[in-house]
Amino acid sequence: MTSTTDDWTRLCNLLDDDPEFAPAVLDAVEAGDDPWDALIDALDDAGALAYLDRSDTGVELADALAGLPRVFRADVDLDPVGDVDDLDAAIAKADQLLASHLLHLVHIEDPEDEDAHPLVAVSTANVDEIGTLIAKLTT
Repeated sequence: MTSTTDDWTRLCNLLDDDPEFAPAVLDAVEAGDDPWDALIDALDDAGALAYLDRSDTGVELADALAGLPRVFRADVDLDPVGDVDDLDAAIAKADQLLASHLLHLVHIEDPEDEDAHPLVAVSTANVDEIGTLIAKLTT
């Protein structure tokens, strides 16, 4: 059986490789602070978070994704995402485009804002494990 700290460490390592990211989250875990809030803040500080609102459209999604390091490095053409008005449909379109670059968008719930839709671009190979860890750490 792994410890909660081990699970948070693994989740952090799968979400982003910024050297300051995981320690910021783990400090919150050890201090008894809200780790999800720390996770979102640390992803944002690392530049790895596309923070959207439920009312946003594909234009805002395309703009936010273009600045994510993994998406930028993959040189994904996000213009088709900007043509979609509904955020869920735009996310599906973005995932379709990212898939050819072995990337996938993962939604991280923001406990402080139910209308927020924070997204992280991750390796497709890690999506299932990330989902399992998120489910484990939210229960």
